Amino acid sequence: MAGKATAQQKKRQQVWAWTLTAGILVVAVVIGVNSGDSDTSVPAPVADERSGTVPILRTAADSQGICYGWELLDVYDEVSVGSNLGDGTSVIDAPGCTRWIAVSATVRYTPSSSESEDSATIRIKGSDDIEFTDLAAIETRLGRFGLDEEAFVDDPGWAVTRAATILPLLAAERGLAEPAATPTAGPSAEAAPLPDAGNDFWRDRWVYVLSSVGLFLLAALFLAVGVRQRRRHRGRVPAQRAGAGAAGRTRSRR
Repeated sequence: MAGKATAQQKKRQQVWAWTLTAGILVVAVVIGVNSGDSDTSVPAPVADERSGTVPILRTAADSQGICYGWELLDVYDEVSVGSNLGDGTSVIDAPGCTRWIAVSATVRYTPSSSESEDSATIRIKGSDDIEFTDLAAIETRLGRFGLDEEAFVDDPGWAVTRAATILPLLAAERGLAEPAATPTAGPSAEAAPLPDAGNDFWRDRWVYVLSSVGLFLLAALFLAVGVRQRRRHRGRVPAQRAGAGAAGRTRSRR
């Protein structure tokens, strides 16, 4: 009877162990799916970036006679647009801008569970009187300033506004206009520091870390159950032998 009860108790403990592990794994998957890392929206330039870019473009446009602007797209949706005409105003086909150049960036974020990688496409657009070779050259030279695909993926808002401020310099290098006048900036409030971007390690490894913890707890539980049963077995064997010896002495006396 004791052996049967022990077997049933061992079976119940194993069932509880597997149930606990399954619950931990389910929670890990749910957290991984519903975490903020699944947000694939592209952030727009912050207010300081937009407000600081417009006056630079305005000064360049007045000096060179070319309008400059930017547009940031989340695949097909417009995230941010601006130009020397103001934040929120596109330079493309704008009245009074017969000659214009604009940087257009399309950023695509994928969920952390997807096998596809985040990507960005950068294009330089211009009015019909500007040759395609000039636009392609300006697009290529953005890399000299660190404005490559990786920069647009990491911080799209900063990258697209930064690229817009570089356009007047690159246009002058291609001979499209004279060098722009140096803008004079008045006193402005100190820009607030950017928030901590966090650690990418946790972004991609939530599920794996929690699953590993679950397996570790399961192994520890099995080890504890095994040690406990072994101790019980050792404590029960001497008692059985002592009883057997007493029975043998009784038979010998008879």
